[in-house]
Amino acid sequence: MRTLLNITRIIVGVLFIFSGLVKANDPLGLSYKMQEFFEVWGWSFLDNYTLTFSVAMIAFEIIAGVAVLVGWQMKLFSWLLLLLIVFFTFLTGYALFSGKIRECGCFGDCIPLTADQSFMKDLILLVLIAFIFRQQNKIKPALNKTFSLAALFFTVIFSFAFQWYVLVHLPVKDCLPYKIGNNISMKMQVPPGSIPDSTVISFVYEKAGKQVEFTADNFPADYDEATYKFVKRYDKVVRKGNASPAIKDFSLQTFNGVDTTQALLNADEYQLYLFLKNGYTTDGEWPVKLNMIMRIAEKKHITGFMVTNVAMETLKQHPPDVFYAFIPLRCDATAIKTAARTNPALFLIKKGTILNKWSYADLEQALLVVSNLPGN
Repeated sequence: MRTLLNITRIIVGVLFIFSGLVKANDPLGLSYKMQEFFEVWGWSFLDNYTLTFSVAMIAFEIIAGVAVLVGWQMKLFSWLLLLLIVFFTFLTGYALFSGKIRECGCFGDCIPLTADQSFMKDLILLVLIAFIFRQQNKIKPALNKTFSLAALFFTVIFSFAFQWYVLVHLPVKDCLPYKIGNNISMKMQVPPGSIPDSTVISFVYEKAGKQVEFTADNFPADYDEATYKFVKRYDKVVRKGNASPAIKDFSLQTFNGVDTTQALLNADEYQLYLFLKNGYTTDGEWPVKLNMIMRIAEKKHITGFMVTNVAMETLKQHPPDVFYAFIPLRCDATAIKTAARTNPALFLIKKGTILNKWSYADLEQALLVVSNLPGN
């Protein structure tokens, strides 16, 4: 029994550490997933706190995993783990059975799991943690108190420091469809060999004050235009396919409403794109460094575009001078936050391919790269 308990503890501890580290690479991803749940539940008032929730939850996963491995304070952590896995199981179960959320984000974007895969994972973990919970008094610390406290202390420091780093810079491992090397135009297309949704045309009619729905193959036997009043027709999905492009809703429009997406992505020249969304700040040194980059870009005839969901009236309110070096383009906020995990972020693109990208905190690296470009 002790051997089984130790094996179970190792499996649970390693899984929690691994899950936490994968999500710690991109805490904004979990934050956005939380917002998706809150919007479905009508809790949008919590949207401003999701990043705090995300950072805290990720840190707890890593800390709890280490605590289980070293066997420290198991009475406390077995309770916390049990409550956490019950909560996770509820979330993944809701995503699976409600159909309102396709993925739970359990392992972030690097290891995407379907709702049913996530639910099964949590059910297995629930059984394992329940076993640990029942056997908590039999777990002996693997290290003495001093080393256990030291391990937990450095785990806490690392958990928060690593997340701070990727939030200021960019994810260490980029698993998003906008990663360096990807072609945006190709990622906007349906993957080859994918299966489209299977649909049937459904009709909705009103009869005797009630709406009835049927397809062309099962019209009611008593149908006639006198008693059935047409309401609408629509395509009803009967089997969900997987024909979904990696990049959706990416559209670059001028503030006059002209769609320039494909024209810009097909241009065989270097381009700089500044992704800027609501909540940006001009504090710090990044506007100065960006201004240096754009001066060099101008000499090399490299055009800069500002991709933003911010209204033009807001952009004109005391902007830094460097903003005038960019041609403003409107884009959906969801597409911007998916493409750029920092606000702002600078992309170097040629013919739709992302050659490089930088956080506002790493523009000195962008300056070196742009300085060495041959120009257009």
